[in-house]
Amino acid sequence: RHAECAEIMSALEECHAKGFLYKSLGNCNDTKKKVSDCLSAARMKRIQDNREAARAKKEEYKQKIRELHKSLGLDD
Repeated sequence: RHAECAEIMSALEECHAKGFLYKSLGNCNDTKKKVSDCLSAARMKRIQDNREAARAKKEEYKQKIRELHKSLGLDD
């Protein structure tokens, strides 16, 4: 699902596979932070893409309404 973060996520899984004591001593914290940062960046990009798509769709809708009003002679 998160292809851009797959490598870092695999590294975290490998770190966790080293055992409870290894990860409980904080040896995986840096990798965990990198995963969180990567997922956050991916989420922000997805949010931005969705906003741009919504703006484009809204503008397209407004344009269709303007064209409809013009064709019906309802120009302002």
